[in-house]
Amino acid sequence: MNESTNVEQPGLFEPEAPWQQDASEQVSNGPPGAATLADRAVAPGTTALAVAVEPPGEADPTWAAPEDIDRWETLAADLEATGRYKVLRRFEERLDEPPAPQLGRGVKKGVYLDVETTGLMPSDRILELALLAFHYDEDGNVLHVTEALDQFEDPKRKIPADIVSLTGITNEMVRGKRIDDAEVARLMEGVDLVVAHNAGFDRQFVEARFPFFSEVGWACSVSDVDWLSGGLRSRKLENLALAKGYFYRAHRAIYDCHVALGLLRLPIGHEGPPALADLLRRSSTESVRLWAEGSPFEKKDDLKARYYRWSSQAKCWWRDLAVDEHEAELEWLAANVYPRRRPLPYLRITSRTRYSSRLPEVPPTDVERL
Repeated sequence: MNESTNVEQPGLFEPEAPWQQDASEQVSNGPPGAATLADRAVAPGTTALAVAVEPPGEADPTWAAPEDIDRWETLAADLEATGRYKVLRRFEERLDEPPAPQLGRGVKKGVYLDVETTGLMPSDRILELALLAFHYDEDGNVLHVTEALDQFEDPKRKIPADIVSLTGITNEMVRGKRIDDAEVARLMEGVDLVVAHNAGFDRQFVEARFPFFSEVGWACSVSDVDWLSGGLRSRKLENLALAKGYFYRAHRAIYDCHVALGLLRLPIGHEGPPALADLLRRSSTESVRLWAEGSPFEKKDDLKARYYRWSSQAKCWWRDLAVDEHEAELEWLAANVYPRRRPLPYLRITSRTRYSSRLPEVPPTDVERL
């Protein structure tokens, strides 16, 4: 395993607490006595919501026998077959050996990225940065997951209590730490695409700290994957993992990277191409930012219903849309907002600028009009 880190993280994918369950709602398989799970009765009138199946691991070497794995998987299948249980498995991290020189057709290097910060404002600071390097092909298959970097940084200010509670990162854990700029730059060499879950949040922080992140394409595993088409109504990472049958300890950067990339390797629904294929297609599509300058006040509700946002800086409504929808949107504005068609400012957006805080809210003076 080739891993670059300066952070000790025992129990990487262990739950934060031993289930916190009501006995009438969940059945747990935690040791000891794991073999007796099948014998536990569910009282009449109660419903078992979930069973978590945790495979053998280093934390308990007595669970490591291969026959135990087979037995647990058989039990899990039996439980799910009843229709009364949903079995959750602990998500397992994946790091492969370095890739062979020739992996296949159209192979590129990607990085899955996540940050934990002192808050949500641009003035807040990075606490933890995680990068997970992988190679993928043009069909959206993850071929190799080759290297992980996970490092803390001292924000030089006290971490708010709610952030400590959410992430488990304390002032003592980050004191005196600094992310290794050279290591980040090395891992980013040759990267074609950076992916993050809510990329608009992560990108603003890493671009401010490491300017070279502005020189690569970005994609978002929230917005650039049509999770709804697979019946997944929530795009929150924890909920997506649960829907796919996994549990893990969330809100630590390296955990989230492993899980999110793992989900991109799976189909969006029950079958089909991997979710990464949808992300690559959507993120490579050019879009435009369109400003509805001078729109009448009484048309604000129509614009809001069409997903326009109000810019207090530009004093007008704006929205981002696919480039092939641009002309039709101008026709709609001419028919429903303005007395006649008028040239409106727009800005072309690619993966190099999408999700960046550098995208202007106010149309530049030299912006194109159509």
